[in-house]
Amino acid sequence: MGSGEVVNERRVQVSTIYGDRVRLRAVEHDDVKYFFEWVNDPEVTRGLAMYLPMSMSDEENWFASLAKRDQKEKPLAIEIRKGKTWKLIGDCGVFDFDAVNSCAELGILIGDKSEWNKGYGSEVMSLLVRHCFETLNLNRAFLRVYTDNIRAVRSYEKAGFILEGRLREAVYKFGKYDDVLIMSVLRSEWMSRKKEL
Repeated sequence: MGSGEVVNERRVQVSTIYGDRVRLRAVEHDDVKYFFEWVNDPEVTRGLAMYLPMSMSDEENWFASLAKRDQKEKPLAIEIRKGKTWKLIGDCGVFDFDAVNSCAELGILIGDKSEWNKGYGSEVMSLLVRHCFETLNLNRAFLRVYTDNIRAVRSYEKAGFILEGRLREAVYKFGKYDDVLIMSVLRSEWMSRKKEL
């Protein structure tokens, strides 16, 4: 089954997070083959910290390691509605929890390039932020993004993230150093925004 095919409906999880056009569910073993394809596509990984090829064995080991992670730090598969079924297009998650300061980092990968530029990233990030504040009881959610990833920056801004800092020449990719932007959203900002909608 290629990445453009529809994913079987039977994998619906009880704690699935639903948005208007997307849902976030637990990652299943069947997803690994798609992740393997996506993390080895330079176009897909351009905005990620990954820079070396990954083997199927690497991906299998990654999946096996998920069982040892705290439940709140396990990644979530991103699926979009396609008729009466759902299609896997990427994954996302919340990680590096800081219990004292009540914050964590967010990450996202839309691996299916045929679904790029359709607003799914913004919707996923909005769902993740809601999850951070309503389910995980965080006060601050933040992320890192490369300055040349303009599409992602716009997506994060739509989800309520605000630029709070810049790490100068903090990453080396494609033969050059690039700045990394730190963006965040606070619970108070999210609550105010929620009231306006």
